[in-house]
Amino acid sequence: MSNYLGAIDQGTTSTRFIVFDRTGRIVSVAQKEHEQIYPKPGWVEHDPEEIWRRTQEVIADAMQQRVFRPKDLAAIGITNQRETTILWNRKTGKAVYNAIVWQDTRVEDYVAELSRDGGQDRFRQQTGLPLATYFSGLKIRWILNNVRGARELAEAGDLYFGNIDSYMVWKLTGGTNGGVHVTDVTNASRTQLMDLRTLAWDKNQLKIFGIPEAVLPKIVSSSEVYGPAKLTSVEGVPVAGILGDQQAALVGQTCFESGQAKNTYGTGCFLLMNTGTEAVLSKFGLITTVAFKFGQKPAQYALEGSIAITGALVQWVRDNLGLIEKSSDIETLARTVKDNGGVYFVPAFSGLYAPYWQASARGVIAGLTRYANKGHIARSVLEATAFQTREVVEAMEKDSKINLDVLRTDGGMVVNELLMQFQSDILDRPVVRPLIKETTALGSAYAAGLAVGYYKDLDELRANWGVDHTWKPQMENGTRENLYSEWKKAVTRSFNWADTPGVGTAAKSGS
Repeated sequence: MSNYLGAIDQGTTSTRFIVFDRTGRIVSVAQKEHEQIYPKPGWVEHDPEEIWRRTQEVIADAMQQRVFRPKDLAAIGITNQRETTILWNRKTGKAVYNAIVWQDTRVEDYVAELSRDGGQDRFRQQTGLPLATYFSGLKIRWILNNVRGARELAEAGDLYFGNIDSYMVWKLTGGTNGGVHVTDVTNASRTQLMDLRTLAWDKNQLKIFGIPEAVLPKIVSSSEVYGPAKLTSVEGVPVAGILGDQQAALVGQTCFESGQAKNTYGTGCFLLMNTGTEAVLSKFGLITTVAFKFGQKPAQYALEGSIAITGALVQWVRDNLGLIEKSSDIETLARTVKDNGGVYFVPAFSGLYAPYWQASARGVIAGLTRYANKGHIARSVLEATAFQTREVVEAMEKDSKINLDVLRTDGGMVVNELLMQFQSDILDRPVVRPLIKETTALGSAYAAGLAVGYYKDLDELRANWGVDHTWKPQMENGTRENLYSEWKKAVTRSFNWADTPGVGTAAKSGS
């Protein structure tokens, strides 16, 4: 009998394979990092072949830890860094260029060009997304226009596009030997090429972006059997769930009802609120996305506030400044001071995402005096995550007309007690950490489990969710509002730093 579920969690900095039991408890896990490639300022790439090697390694490692056999797994789900774009030759299986990562800003000129006719919200009605460097469609266009032979391969039908999910499924189900070329609705909704309401590729968008439809995968639901795995360590196990990482966390947090929301603290920070079967178009700088679609049931939608740099800022302080040896040291260093000393760090390394959509913003440290030391820098790094989250929460409450009573959190940074307390303080509401912290991988396992009947219904999943810790506000209101006001001032200092005419004006959002 198959007692477990597997989940591939392919993230921005590492790949994991996690085996869960029926209650959502982790019974085996393996993780490996992959290289971050920075060819030019603002450019971020990954090697697809390295990612696939790491995936095979972590699957084998996690299975070997408990001497699992393929028949022990009922299904495998996949969750992935979204918008990261790969184009590969379907005959050879080789990528024609490195994966262009979601943080990459090289398509700024395309954004400026397309924004001249209709503004940054030109495609929001169809796709729910503003024109920005973030999404996959313009990355596809860049590869087709700049990589020798790529457009010819595409026109001939020999080039496949995928966000990481498509690449993973294709490789896992056989690759050049019958691999399945699909993407789920959540990932498709991040390309700026899918019509949000029909859940089909928008032919007009493809024409405007100059992308042949033949390169695109078939759009499928988030929970169905796509095909059997052909990798030896999991051979024959159904690949049956796909969710972009933030939607997977929403599912892992069992936010199945309209108005329920979660915030994931990872490389970036992503706050999603379920809006039910209605796609709510944002007026306050958020994006509209597909939350999930389980089998033949109607799709559910979400409002999302995407913050580009949060956990990545801690890594930057570690790797580029050398202020800490490991990421977890940031809390210890931040606790050497009682406050931020007037220092504010706006990490607009890839521009600012929600709610500003300022592609030409760049990172700034504001408020420095001779008094400031590395402890204040560390504290400002953590506080930047909480400040950015408050901005998104405020926008989300305006768009949804729902006040969040409590914020459900997950992701790697939620173990940071100082950050979580400050988040509660600056939001002035409780912040909750669930018992099961790996909600992203868990969400994709849930989707796969539903597809094969491992779980009967959503109530079984809800029963797994529980609270590990709750932080409550402890800050005086005057202090809170003064800190937030100073943060907002610092944010304005980052605007229009990069000299990119026509790019980065705020979405028509009232933000």
